[in-house]
Amino acid sequence: MKINTLLAGLLTSVTLVVGSAQAAELSIVSGDTGNGLAFLRSQLDKFEAETGNKVTVVPMPSSTSDQFGQYRLWLAAGNTDIDVYQTDVIWAPQLADQFLDLTDAAKDVVGAHFPSIIESQTVDGKLVALPAFTDAPALFYRKDLLEKYNKPVPTTWEEMAATAKEVMDGERAAGNAEMWGFVFQGNAYEGLTCDALEWVKSNGGGQIVEADGTISINNPQAAAAIDRAATWIGTISPEGNLAYQEEESRGVWQLGNSVFMRNWPYAYALGNGDDSPVKGKFDVAPLPAGDGEGAGSAATLGGWNIAVSKYSPDPEEAIKLALFLSSPEVQKERAINQSNLPTIEALYDDADVLAASPFMANWKEIFQNAVPRPSAPTKVKYNEVSSLFWSAVHNTLSGNGSAAENLEVLEADLSDLKGDAW
Repeated sequence: MKINTLLAGLLTSVTLVVGSAQAAELSIVSGDTGNGLAFLRSQLDKFEAETGNKVTVVPMPSSTSDQFGQYRLWLAAGNTDIDVYQTDVIWAPQLADQFLDLTDAAKDVVGAHFPSIIESQTVDGKLVALPAFTDAPALFYRKDLLEKYNKPVPTTWEEMAATAKEVMDGERAAGNAEMWGFVFQGNAYEGLTCDALEWVKSNGGGQIVEADGTISINNPQAAAAIDRAATWIGTISPEGNLAYQEEESRGVWQLGNSVFMRNWPYAYALGNGDDSPVKGKFDVAPLPAGDGEGAGSAATLGGWNIAVSKYSPDPEEAIKLALFLSSPEVQKERAINQSNLPTIEALYDDADVLAASPFMANWKEIFQNAVPRPSAPTKVKYNEVSSLFWSAVHNTLSGNGSAAENLEVLEADLSDLKGDAW
């Protein structure tokens, strides 16, 4: 089937469902800011125009950990004020009981999405949420500076650190006292779990908790990876990186003050904005590999989805909003305007998408090799597992104990949390 025909068919299905709506007042939560919030509002305006419904955006903290905590409070209380939730890919097993089953509503469109993404949002046969976009991080690098210093794009963490130091020192000597080598997400929150999982997995150190529930994090390869990252703080990464989330990292990078950055696809479009000092000066590559047995590039699987609260007073209209926000039309605009990776495979071959974001052709390979966080094996305890992990890593980065010491304590804490089973 031709791609345009497939997309047209999907759009027709979604439009028919949405177009039949009766006016309702709906609400959706969002932790988006800036361009992300403006994009969401523009899509909601289209939905309102098509349906006559009104949709209010309820602002949330930018930290996904804080968002999750608020979601749990509202859902546990049976809050009827929120109709639609935007959910991280890892939350499905923990919130499944609070969301409507979208299997029947989406039966005509699920086949267009990557099966692994649909699977990630399916719990005990229940489709908990519809995919809006997927995510996999990459290594952002200043191609102009690598060319200036005649350096190749690094393929290992050791190469990255050495190149970062050399270019940083050179640029500082040339007058840019603000230049750093590498910025990443070092704050004690879910983002650090993502970064650190990549260091550990890429060094042959496993996935914290394996698919069968085995706690694997306390091993030499994992400890070596985290100890290596600790050496970056104060050398190629600023001390302040211990408090950076995605936007703080991007802020340093986009001002032109870092050689490398680990971040998600959204930073690509912003970095190439007309007001960006690094516009046209950077590119992306797979994240570096470690040097342990089984080492290789690893990128944490991310992504966001649209779920409908089972406490919504207008479930039918809320489902139509979820279908709309996950539709090929909106995903295509997201890809073009926000650099968000579609979950609809056909869009990776869409001429308009590739014209606006040619890098997506490369990101497809990164996405296909992404590593999931251990939310499936740890189920409702994942949030606590992640918190224990990022705390152990943050302690190591901060100089509070070695990775081996902190991972030994982490293993004991995870074993207590697991008990007889997750």
